[in-house]
Amino acid sequence: MAIADLRREYNLAGLRRADLDPDPLVQFRKWFDQQTGARFSGRLRRALIRIYKKVLLVTGAEPFDVNAMTLSTVDQQGRPSSRIVLLKGLDARGFVFYTNYDSRKGRELAGNSNASLVFYWADQERQVCIAGTVTKVSREESEAYFSSRPRGSRIGAWASAQSSVVRDRSQLEAQWQECEKKFPGEIPMPDGWGGYVLRPERIEFWQGRPNRLHDRFCYTRQGEKAWRIDRLSP
Repeated sequence: MAIADLRREYNLAGLRRADLDPDPLVQFRKWFDQQTGARFSGRLRRALIRIYKKVLLVTGAEPFDVNAMTLSTVDQQGRPSSRIVLLKGLDARGFVFYTNYDSRKGRELAGNSNASLVFYWADQERQVCIAGTVTKVSREESEAYFSSRPRGSRIGAWASAQSSVVRDRSQLEAQWQECEKKFPGEIPMPDGWGGYVLRPERIEFWQGRPNRLHDRFCYTRQGEKAWRIDRLSP
């Protein structure tokens, strides 16, 4: 099949202005909870989980990362770059994620704090696009999250100079082994590792609809707590 012939129809649900919370972070949490099934409880939730697992077994599909998001940054020449990172926190400040500060994205954010995030939940025919500015979270907050990571991930943060050139896989694994021996007990957080929070200035909610007449609503910040909501053409 030709790439141009790959298409699907979106007909699962619609999105009305009346459905929207005045606060886009509350609206995002609503969609996120629906995506993770957090709003289902008791016997209904257990039944849905059983059905979901059976579908995965039959189809051979793997569960996807609900908190996966595309992070886009730009370098000093204005050239964009994008990659998938994982959302690790959401509060009144915005969207929190963690990484190596010396990585390409870290260097680009140091030079230009403007960034964007995109969530795409294909099974719900939904997309959320977010734009804003990024700042580092406190070292105490980063350390609290770092200590919650699996031991192997914490060792990996020491072993990998993220985005730097590595000779081959064996070199990377040797560095991991060396760090594992270096830290037989507690593993401190590396100085060049930590969290960011993206403070949104614009958040768009996209719900797929038939005939490409998708529902799109854009929240634009109008001050510290006020937001304007506009319906956009699909």
